[in-house]
Amino acid sequence: MTTALVSRAEPGHAGEDATKPPGRWVRPAVFGLLAATALLYFWNLTASGYGNSFYAAAVQSGTQDWKAWLFGSLDAGNVLTVDKPPAALWATTAFARVFGFSSFTVLAPQALMGVASVGLLYLTVKRTSGPVAGLFAGAAFAVTPVAALMFKFNNPDALLTLLLVAGGYCTIRAIEKASPRWLAFAGVAVGFGFLTKMMQAFLVLPAFGLAYLIAAPTTLGKRLLHLFGAVIAVVVSAGWFIALVDLWPTESRPYIGGSDGDSLLELALGYNGLGRIFGMGGGVMVGGPGGVVSGSAGGNVGFGGESGVTRMFGASFGGEVSWLLPAALIGLVAGLWFTRRAAGTDRTRAALILWGGWMLVTSLVFSFMSGIVHPYYAVALAPSIAAVVAISGTSLWRGRAHLAPRVFLSLMIAAGAVWSYILLDRNVDWLPALRWTIAGLGLVTATIVLVGVPPMRKVVTVVATAAVLTVGLGTTAFSVETASQAHSGSIPISGPAVDDSPGMGRGMEEPTSAEIGAVLAATTTKWAAATSSSQAAASLELASGKSVIGIGGWSGSDPAPTLAEFRQYVANGDITYYVEGGRGGGPGGGSNEIAEWVAGNFTATTVGEQTVYRLLP
Repeated sequence: MTTALVSRAEPGHAGEDATKPPGRWVRPAVFGLLAATALLYFWNLTASGYGNSFYAAAVQSGTQDWKAWLFGSLDAGNVLTVDKPPAALWATTAFARVFGFSSFTVLAPQALMGVASVGLLYLTVKRTSGPVAGLFAGAAFAVTPVAALMFKFNNPDALLTLLLVAGGYCTIRAIEKASPRWLAFAGVAVGFGFLTKMMQAFLVLPAFGLAYLIAAPTTLGKRLLHLFGAVIAVVVSAGWFIALVDLWPTESRPYIGGSDGDSLLELALGYNGLGRIFGMGGGVMVGGPGGVVSGSAGGNVGFGGESGVTRMFGASFGGEVSWLLPAALIGLVAGLWFTRRAAGTDRTRAALILWGGWMLVTSLVFSFMSGIVHPYYAVALAPSIAAVVAISGTSLWRGRAHLAPRVFLSLMIAAGAVWSYILLDRNVDWLPALRWTIAGLGLVTATIVLVGVPPMRKVVTVVATAAVLTVGLGTTAFSVETASQAHSGSIPISGPAVDDSPGMGRGMEEPTSAEIGAVLAATTTKWAAATSSSQAAASLELASGKSVIGIGGWSGSDPAPTLAEFRQYVANGDITYYVEGGRGGGPGGGSNEIAEWVAGNFTATTVGEQTVYRLLP
């Protein structure tokens, strides 16, 4: 990894290939990687139905009304939005408008984003470390379990990950020739990442900025000026929609779900920003009683488990993303050590700073967050882990004629094998022989690498293959198992199915009978019904194809609609039914008082298993 080691690089390996035309084998290998990724992500895709019904209902509303598409409204009548910015909904709704609303059109865009993310990661790593490292990075990313989960699911995290990888690609391009244009493109990607999942997108900025500041081949003054321009690009690309929302007359747009004051900026800084990090609810209850997130002290898997430095390795995040994390940490230390005396513009070190910084900052923030945190967030961490392992691993392999690189490389292999064994041992009844196979293979391979690989082509090939299998078998098997299963609810998890308890990504949807869906489908009013909370409303919308008001939003605490507004809707004849049920009624919300008003003024009937009030004369 030093200049001396790189000069001894073997033909056909990373480092030398980074500056030479690719061999004839590269293009078929890349196509093979992308085809295999597409197969994994599209396989059994529609078994998950609409996935997260909350976002699926918003997509359906967006296909019915242009304003609902623009603002990300849950209902086509535009009472209130989902509790995230709408960029991910823009993409999925566009797909559904072109090809029709269905389970496939709701989920397929995320699968396509996954394939694109893998391809873009390959291109990015290839620019600094050659096609072998690029292929390793793309493959490792593709078979990270949380990637196999979220690129088959309709949460915003798929688009966020694609945009962050695009930002990494643009930053590497910018570093090569000190290009302010490419650095601005990176800022635009991060800015639209903000419009996808708000402040989580900003976790990569320290790594991007540091890598450019150290490695761009120009003066310090110009580097700082270029970074300032990139910050402006972030602000503009993220801020235009915030300005649009603030300037739009509030009476003519939906209420911003999840905010206290009908403000997208407040949502970004509060509930979806500092509230996630420090546990401040911002007026929205963020967990169990008293605002404490379930699991922050007790280990609830769906809410991230106990916070601290070991969270990424625990029961919640470990199986999702940490398979290669120990190897990545060892590889990052080795890479930065061996490149410590390299020129400031050294491309390997720049890449390690970018991907390693991304990995460390994101891991630490996720580890110590005391607000709402779910394991599937880790999909945004997966590209950096895969890139660090690929870059450091291939570079150490090139320098295996020297003892020091062999020591680090054998440690990476051994760490990958041991940690895979531990993770697989948490599911003792699932493929029990696999963990022993990996442990044995890892021990033998790490020993051979440490002693020294005989300089015979066939032996080199066998050992290299064994090393890849050691670190890749466990995560690949876990990903295939994940892809083979259906997932629903708001907190999907990867890996073998262990139970069907609520919160584990299976069976968390609000109950909706076929009878009530048929009744609502026959309505002709602006809203077919209203019910307490967005989850219940989303389920009714998908069952009926009609617009339903989710009173109070996700938690029931959003002041939309107010009792006065709801009574006016009823007086205007805009709502046919009120469906009792759903969860909500949090502080500041009007769902309880609306329910009381309906019960005191209208007659209840039963449809299927649900209590329904007809609001029309």
